[in-house]
Amino acid sequence: MFDEAELESIREARGEFERERLDPVLEKHGERQDRFATVSNMDVDRLYTPNDVGDLDFNGDLGFPGEPPFTRGVYPTMYRGRTWTMRQFAGFGTAEETNDRFHYLIDEGQTGLSTAFDMPTLMGIDSDHRMSNGEVGKEGVAVDTLRDMEILFEGIDLGEVSTSFTINPSAVVIYAMYLALADKKGVPREQIRGTLQNDMFKEFIAQKEWVVPPEPSLRLVTDIIEFSVEETPKFNPVSVSGYHIREAGSTAVQELAFTLADGMAYVEDCLARGLDVEEFGPTLSFFFNSHNSIFEEVAKFRAGRRIWSRIMAEWYDAESDDARKLKFHTQTAGQSLTAQQPLNNIVRVTIQALAAVLGGTQSLHTNSYDEALALPSEKAVRVALRTQQIIADESGAADIIDPLGGSFAVEALTDQVEEETMAYIEEIKSMGDGSMRAGVLQGIEDGYFQREIQDSAFEYQKRVEAGEETVVGANKYTIEEEREANLLTVDKDVQERQRDRLGSVKDERDEAAVEAALEAVEQKAAAGENVVPAVIEAVKTYATMGEIMSVFEQQYGSYRETVHVS
Repeated sequence: MFDEAELESIREARGEFERERLDPVLEKHGERQDRFATVSNMDVDRLYTPNDVGDLDFNGDLGFPGEPPFTRGVYPTMYRGRTWTMRQFAGFGTAEETNDRFHYLIDEGQTGLSTAFDMPTLMGIDSDHRMSNGEVGKEGVAVDTLRDMEILFEGIDLGEVSTSFTINPSAVVIYAMYLALADKKGVPREQIRGTLQNDMFKEFIAQKEWVVPPEPSLRLVTDIIEFSVEETPKFNPVSVSGYHIREAGSTAVQELAFTLADGMAYVEDCLARGLDVEEFGPTLSFFFNSHNSIFEEVAKFRAGRRIWSRIMAEWYDAESDDARKLKFHTQTAGQSLTAQQPLNNIVRVTIQALAAVLGGTQSLHTNSYDEALALPSEKAVRVALRTQQIIADESGAADIIDPLGGSFAVEALTDQVEEETMAYIEEIKSMGDGSMRAGVLQGIEDGYFQREIQDSAFEYQKRVEAGEETVVGANKYTIEEEREANLLTVDKDVQERQRDRLGSVKDERDEAAVEAALEAVEQKAAAGENVVPAVIEAVKTYATMGEIMSVFEQQYGSYRETVHVS
């Protein structure tokens, strides 16, 4: 974008500025700290000029929105056409309570639903299991059978709403329940819209929720992708998730690199299954964290689109634009929220949400200010949603496509994030002897990802404790304060009510039909065939989450993580 003569002139002008203007000020006043860095500890320069992006190729590196390499956004009009989907995460107690929250959010202007499940549901066990004691409905909604799903979406048109499901080991059962419900309501499967998280690699890397080992877990993920391409073409069958990797303590670069590596591994498994990249590629979606360092986050999102577009074309022969687009949901950083002075979290969330919008997200969840203390209250949820609405309707941030594009600082940071991300990706690929699928599986087995994340988390915590990283209200600007009042609490009788409903379902269902359906699931799993159709039929008999997941555990075995001591 600049010729060498122009760059040399700028270098000379900068040298003159530093000698005559900057150095005297530095000598007299200095700067407020010796080193400036992002939350991820990436150094940032005092000033950026065209020399920092001297080799930037406008067409090859930036281009236009809606065109490869999609650095500037995946759609030609971006938010000038319509804003991102405002998708607040919600779920607690029984299906009735969460249904009430869904309707509340819709009435307040939310444009998509996002479902949080309790720990027993996430782990594929029923509410009456001994391991469920004390956990039923506590951090999300309890779903044991299709009956719960029927109540959860009562009064909600599945043909109109877009619904996200944050669930992984037992994703196949929740997906099956949603389709069974659509069938029951007469909604054609091809109209169903939404996203199933269904990302098992990040579970083994960061979140640590699993039922069966990595390879059969991958098989179930690909089963869902294969089925969804044919049956639910408007539905995203997997959301490759960096959010939890970041929440575990990774840097922005590690979040992006490990997430894209996981995505490539899923692509390779689909290709090995014989699926067409032009058909399944457009259905893949991603999920990222947005943290406090606004320019680093914008650079991360832009670099991610550019890398994915190039790799899908060059490594996996994707030709269509749709198969090369990296589309993603963003959630603000839960790890950044503080229990101290919780109202400060509103400001943090606003900055993080703005970064996601400036970075071109397709949907967004903004955390509630009281989430460091409890499940979010209705008041806090409203403030979180209003934050998005103010950004969309009042700030002007949604009016210009890629408004930070061309910024010397942002373009330089985008290049830096891309370079460091690709170094990680190439390392993972080499661990698999040229296969990302094999590399990710080997990295999980060797504890590679866990060590990288743990080291970054440890370094960050050391900086916080040393005061090198400021956390307002926690290690600086602290005050004496009373505990936040009016926190949301889950009724003590939730577990009893949920177990009573589960017992009623079991009493009323046709046990012979349940047994036959579970046997069909087992036969499909044993034969290596796609299990999704059999699971759909099983949930229609009101087979439980735990009963279906037990079939997979018996067929594939359980998993215990190998602990690697560095």
